[in-house]
Amino acid sequence: MNCLEFSKRNKFMDKYFQKLNQSLKNYKRSLPYLLIDLDQLDENILTLKSSLNPSANFRIVVKSLPGVELIEYIMKHTATNKLMVFHQPFLTDLAGRLNQDVDILLGKPMPIKTTNYFYQNLPENTNGFNPFQQINWLVDTEERIKEYINLAKKLKQCFSLNLEIDVGLHRGGFSDVKALKAALQLMIEHPYQVKFTGLMGYDPHVVKLPKAVRSIGKAFNLANKFYKECKETIKEDFPALWNDQLVFNGAGSPTINLHNTVDSPLNDLSAGSCLVKPTTFDIPTLADYKPACYIATPVLKSFANTTLPAMENMKGMLNLINAKHRQSYFIYGGYWKADYCYPTGIQQNGLFGASTNQTMLNAPKNTTLKVDDFVFLRPHQSEFVFLQFGNILTIRNGEISDEWTLLKNY
Repeated sequence: MNCLEFSKRNKFMDKYFQKLNQSLKNYKRSLPYLLIDLDQLDENILTLKSSLNPSANFRIVVKSLPGVELIEYIMKHTATNKLMVFHQPFLTDLAGRLNQDVDILLGKPMPIKTTNYFYQNLPENTNGFNPFQQINWLVDTEERIKEYINLAKKLKQCFSLNLEIDVGLHRGGFSDVKALKAALQLMIEHPYQVKFTGLMGYDPHVVKLPKAVRSIGKAFNLANKFYKECKETIKEDFPALWNDQLVFNGAGSPTINLHNTVDSPLNDLSAGSCLVKPTTFDIPTLADYKPACYIATPVLKSFANTTLPAMENMKGMLNLINAKHRQSYFIYGGYWKADYCYPTGIQQNGLFGASTNQTMLNAPKNTTLKVDDFVFLRPHQSEFVFLQFGNILTIRNGEISDEWTLLKNY
């Protein structure tokens, strides 16, 4: 980016955050807020749709977008009925909100006790959602399949099971064809308790490995090669399990753009974080996506210079050492997985340290920040961080447009 482009970008962001600041100051109360910019979200959705493999379905990763209306909004604008869920409380909350058209795939294996708890504590009203037919539970070992078989007998139901395969991440799952065959044979022998619905192979390591260790191209080809071997094994050795409805899931925000050709073994692509793009996803494969989520928190106190405990006589020296000590502020909260992004040049005081109550920030002398103004941060990730806020404030054209609820986390 050249100097002129950088200057124009800074001026645009000044106007953007100044307008947000005024909108927040006019809001009904002043608290730390999680913001979703719907204009940027819309652009990211268009980017996603334009780059998706046309032969694959898109599946929303709920843990990365854990808001009720947020999920509904993205489902509508991506025309998908598919969700990936990682957390039983989210699953229970969704079971009371979804209809008969939604398809859910678990993103990680659940302890069988948790699965049983889910079925013993279903919402009274499920709006047509069938928790036995519309959920595909993820299993990673023969032992876990046996647990589902036993629970199915107890509940007199049949569970849909998707098998996790290890395509190179080495975080679990079936890592060779022999183990996969044993799992499939076990399912063949218990057709009234378990139904095979496909495979899931997660491959973020493809773009995260150091190039000196393995290139993206080689890592991607190796992951796809094993995935294809697993598919061929099912088709050739277990034809009774093979059908056109099988779900072959994978990807994730870091690699979803790599699976945009017909050569990909996947017919079901998961992603979530790229649509709001926290800082962890500032990576080359997601260069076309824009940040759409921010944290905004009010300034509680403002001081000239920086005075630290037991260092009262050194504040002049601190200013000479670092010009950013010329002003100090205390904000509401601050101990989040996030980076300060506005006003430009503001930073946490490293000696005072972060606080969940009041964090000290420092800024240069020319920073025009007053008490009750808002400071803005970009989250490192959307999962977990979003859940630290009561609700989501949505932004449209720089103004607060709505307040959306988060999924229940208990």
